[in-house]
Amino acid sequence: MTASNPPRPTDAELEILSVLWGRGPSTVRDVHDVIVERRPAQYTTTLKQLQIMADKGLVRRNVKQRAHIYEAAVPREQTQRQLAGDLIDRAFGGSAKSLLLGALSSHQATADELAEIRKVLDEHEAKLKESGRKKL
Repeated sequence: MTASNPPRPTDAELEILSVLWGRGPSTVRDVHDVIVERRPAQYTTTLKQLQIMADKGLVRRNVKQRAHIYEAAVPREQTQRQLAGDLIDRAFGGSAKSLLLGALSSHQATADELAEIRKVLDEHEAKLKESGRKKL
């Protein structure tokens, strides 16, 4: 897999990616310390998980220093889009509408979140109208 198209991360990999997105490039110790604040974990498990993630293309490893530095290979937003697309396909029969309705019915959205959703919907609607005009 390439960095632009890495595999779908597991829950454990998402936890590590979340740390890296929040902290930026980090050592194994840095990542492990954050994870241990959340739940019990072994340093060697964190190390092995990061090594596996590097092999999969989910993280990049800088070996120039004694302590290797790891960073997420792709931005959080790209991974979120990948996961959302996969979820739409697997759980919602390819329907973005069903995903959105399910999300809104299971989670109380704030006014700011609803405004952002409306903005995105308006942008998508404008693109559809524009592409429709080009085809005529």
